[in-house]
Amino acid sequence: MSKLHDTQKFLAKIGLGKEDYYFWKQIGKALICTYTVFGLAWLWNETSPLGWFTLKPRPKEEKEMAHLYERRRFPYPGDQDAMEEFIRSGGALGTTIGPKGFVDSGKDSDNFQKQLQTKKFDQEAQKLWLRMRNEVIAELQDKGFDVE
Repeated sequence: MSKLHDTQKFLAKIGLGKEDYYFWKQIGKALICTYTVFGLAWLWNETSPLGWFTLKPRPKEEKEMAHLYERRRFPYPGDQDAMEEFIRSGGALGTTIGPKGFVDSGKDSDNFQKQLQTKKFDQEAQKLWLRMRNEVIAELQDKGFDVE
């Protein structure tokens, strides 16, 4: 009996006594509510765990193409009929299925952003080149040269 009394004294000292039960009950309720809200946000996201917690902004082109890569439904690799149907239908857009059934997208977000940047750079360089060429042709035609 004295050991039980000592144990209760010790628990009361560290904040786990009978008078602290209400406090810990409230803490438990708060944790359950918080984890429920986070769990619902995670389920609502539908794309990936922590996909809504991206630190880098996505470019406009990537946002426009995002619908092509969301909610892919891959068949179970052991189901031969479903795999053949999946491959026959072309698989998922932007992916290839290797011989062992692994998905090789070959693209990550950094690589995609670099490709977009190089594409924009090439377009701007092409515009600049055409503008300079047209100016030179216009100057030569003003001077009387026949340029086609």
